[in-house]
Amino acid sequence: MYHAVAHRPADATHALSVSPEAFAAQMELLAARGFTPVTTAALGHAWRTGGALPRRPVLITFDDGYEGVHRHALPVLAAYGFAATVFLTTGWLRGPDHAGGALDTMLDWGQVRELAAAGTEIGGHSHTHPQLDQLGAARLRFEAVHCRELIGDRLGGPPVSFAYPYGYSSRRVRRTVREAGFAQSLAVGNALARPRQGPYALERVTVRRSTGVEEFAHLVEGRSLGRIFAGDRVLTKGYAVVRRTRAAARRALVTGRG
Repeated sequence: MYHAVAHRPADATHALSVSPEAFAAQMELLAARGFTPVTTAALGHAWRTGGALPRRPVLITFDDGYEGVHRHALPVLAAYGFAATVFLTTGWLRGPDHAGGALDTMLDWGQVRELAAAGTEIGGHSHTHPQLDQLGAARLRFEAVHCRELIGDRLGGPPVSFAYPYGYSSRRVRRTVREAGFAQSLAVGNALARPRQGPYALERVTVRRSTGVEEFAHLVEGRSLGRIFAGDRVLTKGYAVVRRTRAAARRALVTGRG
């Protein structure tokens, strides 16, 4: 899971960004070790149907839709013939649907079309990047449906893959995303994706500014993940309790008003 690819990212995206040089080195490692990148759609289809996957399949995914994915990552992906998936926060993109809130320079729709024409899968990542599990039913449905409709309108066909903003979901969120028409969704989890996770809760590992080549090798081989992400998992569990408490309080407030 990547975010921004930039020499000088904004402060808000710095920790979850990678430099263009680091990204190129990481893709070189994937090629040298015989990995075959596939799109999220291809992985989901293979696991649903029992179809074959290439040797050593791996997903290369980018969340949010930062401009550096087109400027810096696409030429490297093209050089290796690598597939990837970009999950768009549609309201953050530059253009007529901009809703504010973007953390850095984002793609515009012309660049999105160029990514798609190059074979990159375009997926959904909501419209305004909220914590979906904290939303009421109407707003939750809007975030999933409007995102999918905008991408479909701009690219001539709706996306089939989704990634949850911040990785947060719940049964209600996953059901809404499925009902919106997405066939599979990615969380974070900082673990390797497995079929047993189900098509709407597939896990990924985070690549950061601080991720060196050796650590990256451990990530793609699935080694030492518990140690690498120990701090993340403690924080995730604690914040999950906070989010559930907040959501319960909001439901109680709504019920009381009704």
